[in-house]
Amino acid sequence: MVAQEDKWISVDKQSGNLAIRFRVKGFYKQFYIASRLPDIKRNREVVRNKRDAIVNDITLGRFDATLESYQFQPTATAPAALVPKKPKKQPDYSLGELWEKFTEFQSHQLERTTIKGNYHAIARCIKSLPTQKLTEATVIRNWLLGSTTYFMSWHCILKFNQCCKWAQSEGLISENPFEKLKVTKPKKKSDKGDRKAFTLEQRDLIIKSFEQHDRHRHYASLIKFLFWTGCRPGEAFALTWGDISPDCRRILINKSRNLHGISKGTKNGKSRVFPCAEGSKLQELLLPLREGREDEEIIFLSKQNSRMTSAILNNVWNRSASMLNGRVKHFSGVVKELSDKGLLPYLKPYATRHTFATWAIATGNSPDKVAYWIGDDVATVLKYYVHPEVSKVDCPDF
Repeated sequence: MVAQEDKWISVDKQSGNLAIRFRVKGFYKQFYIASRLPDIKRNREVVRNKRDAIVNDITLGRFDATLESYQFQPTATAPAALVPKKPKKQPDYSLGELWEKFTEFQSHQLERTTIKGNYHAIARCIKSLPTQKLTEATVIRNWLLGSTTYFMSWHCILKFNQCCKWAQSEGLISENPFEKLKVTKPKKKSDKGDRKAFTLEQRDLIIKSFEQHDRHRHYASLIKFLFWTGCRPGEAFALTWGDISPDCRRILINKSRNLHGISKGTKNGKSRVFPCAEGSKLQELLLPLREGREDEEIIFLSKQNSRMTSAILNNVWNRSASMLNGRVKHFSGVVKELSDKGLLPYLKPYATRHTFATWAIATGNSPDKVAYWIGDDVATVLKYYVHPEVSKVDCPDF
């Protein structure tokens, strides 16, 4: 059965070309117009347009019975619509070129932090590959498995697959060579080691060690602030003196700076005001630091007077490396030194947040109050930030 939209349109059995057959009231014969166009999708559209023009003329009483005005004539402006085109040969894009296009596409949908961190890291990985030819996807996979960690290999193959899937949908490539290169997702490592807290004695030892350290005493104020507020490091990096009340008893926390120095909102989008008690050690820390400072000035800067980053914090907390006489020399950070001496377990800088939440609750503060102070919900605080095994000792003055 002929579809309604193809009424009057038929295919010549001998030539396989499309034709229009129709009758008009008042004329005894059937009219026939040959299109000389093969039966393909775009040609059917051309024939339909011609058929519709004839219908309009019949309706308006201006039908040309000679059919001269309805003949299919090749034109200079649309010959491509009348005959089938040979498919154009697609450019041979490299993986790096596709990733650049994919990154540009994603940059309109994702945060700059994601693009600058994740996507740029993949771009650097692509530059180190032995080949970027899509026809050598297997070589790329095998090189990754032999030259990087298993997690990095899996992550890169996953991203290459996403990139080529997008490129295929955009018509840039005909096949996705990474679609069948399955790499089993690595098992997630336990993060229990990242969810621990220091005892108060260990906390105070870390603070004292920063105060007395030859290279890193500059960062003692930041370390105290992290331990005494439980705020995320990125939130502390973004604070300006305009976020602190004149008496240093109210701290507005509503933004963050990430590893790449990009400002954004807090991790979960929540803003909060952290309260300091009159005469508290936090207030006493901030008051002398505030003297002579402008509202727009950043509170915590590096020793070189630059913006703080997670990398700088990790250097002074864990360890750093520098070139000395042509060789790489490693320097232990404050907490790493204490851990190496067996004075405390090594925990990452985020343990300052866990330590605050654990001891805030252990000393009698309600979970909902602590959740507000650190910018989280009660369930998250109780699940991730409270460590009873740390606080099962006599509780000194918190």
